[in-house]
Order: sequence, then structure tokens, then C-alpha cells
Amino acid sequence: MEEEIVARPRVCVFDSGIGGINLLICCTRLMPQVDFYYFADNYNVPYGNLPPQRIRGLVGNIFEKIATFSPSAAVIACNTATAVCAGELRKKYSFPVVGVEPAVKQAAEYGGKFLVLATKATCASPSFSALIKKYGALAEVYPCADLAERIEREILSPDLGKLAEVLPVKKYSSVVLGCTHYVFIKEQIQKRFSCPVFDGMAGTADHLLKILGTADHFTAEKGQKLNNSENKGKIEFICGNITKNYTIFEKFKQCNM
Repeated sequence: MEEEIVARPRVCVFDSGIGGINLLICCTRLMPQVDFYYFADNYNVPYGNLPPQRIRGLVGNIFEKIATFSPSAAVIACNTATAVCAGELRKKYSFPVVGVEPAVKQAAEYGGKFLVLATKATCASPSFSALIKKYGALAEVYPCADLAERIEREILSPDLGKLAEVLPVKKYSSVVLGCTHYVFIKEQIQKRFSCPVFDGMAGTADHLLKILGTADHFTAEKGQKLNNSENKGKIEFICGNITKNYTIFEKFKQCNM
């Protein structure tokens, strides 16, 4: 007797590198019934210092591949790519495109003066400016020139947390992480500033859950896969040693983009 194929949502998660794994894990915890495909453009990471036109070209190429999967939804797990490309992608594709944005609103609701850490490209984008204009009256924005690149490069280093020491310390009510790479040193940033740190992971996962709440987003394929252009050992290390969640890695099959 053949095993019945259970219909499940298919979601493609994209990031310029490893930062999106933080959001991927958040999503899998909230939606264990979903088949996730992870795309990482490790050949061009990081996007934070690239000009907008270059970012659009790179993200556009990746989304052409994502579209071939006929996803129930796609998640841009990169703040920079969201800021520069999300609007155009939503107009182009029929499937929902969920982006991750700095949790500026959450920090504003918490109250007091807060710091927003983001890449140069994110800070220069119109969408980020609109977000700050709407919620960031008490925000101080700090463009991080190479923090994402250093996290990507030094993710296997036992001294990874020391990268938080490059950030200038002042007194804030909270700190917003405007790049998913920064989440890897969230604990160290919280200790350095001695205040709450917001990253937007949960809000993005909740938004995806709401989108997938109807039956027409389900597919006939089952089995979770990890789609990544980097080596298996690095991803396994990140899922197990950094995020303390080997089980997430074990759910996925490794395959090339």
C-alpha cells in the first residue's frame, strides 16, 4: 500500500547568506507542517554595501529560481533585500512575498530613545526612511559598514560574540537589529547595551503563518529540504552549535541551487 501524500505548504526562504537561518528556524518552530526551501546567495554575500541596482539584479535572479518551485509563499529573510526589492517582487509574482523589516515599531512602543543597527543599503533605502519617519521619532540610526560581512566570515569562530564590541556604547532604552546576520550576536549586543534587543523574527513568522492559514496554499509535495549554496558542515555547525537546534538541520536535505 502506497503511503498517502499529505498536502503541505511549500515556502521558499531567501537570504544573502546565513542570517536568514535565524528566521528559518523561527518559522519552522511555529509551522512544523510546512516544507521550507532555503536559498542563500553565499557567492555575493553581503548585500549591505552593494548599490540598489546590483541588489535588484541578484535578488531578481534568485526569485526566478524560486518561482520554479511554485511556492505557497516566499520569505525575504534579508532586511536589505526587503528594503530594496520587496515592493517590486510583490508586483511581479502571484505568490505572497513576505519581507523582514527592522522592529522599529516594536521599539517605539516599548518607549524611550532607541538605537537601530542596519546595513548601509538598508539605511539608504526609501522604505527604511519611511519606517523611521513613521515610528522612529526617538530613533538613532547607526549604519554598520561591515558587521554582516564579518559575522558571515567569522561564524565558525569561538570569538564570534566579540564582534559586538565594535559597536559604540551609549545609553538607550532598546536596540533594534536591522539585519538577520546580527541576530547571531544578539545576546552579546544585549549585554553590551544593557537593554532589550528587538529583531523582528517573531513578527515575520507570525505574518507568514497568517498567510498560510487557508487551504489553497497547500501543495502535494512533502518532505523538508534545505537549498543552499554553502557547504553542509557550515550549515550544520550553525544550526547545532550557534542556534542550539540540531533537529532543525536534520529535517532538511542538502541540495544545490
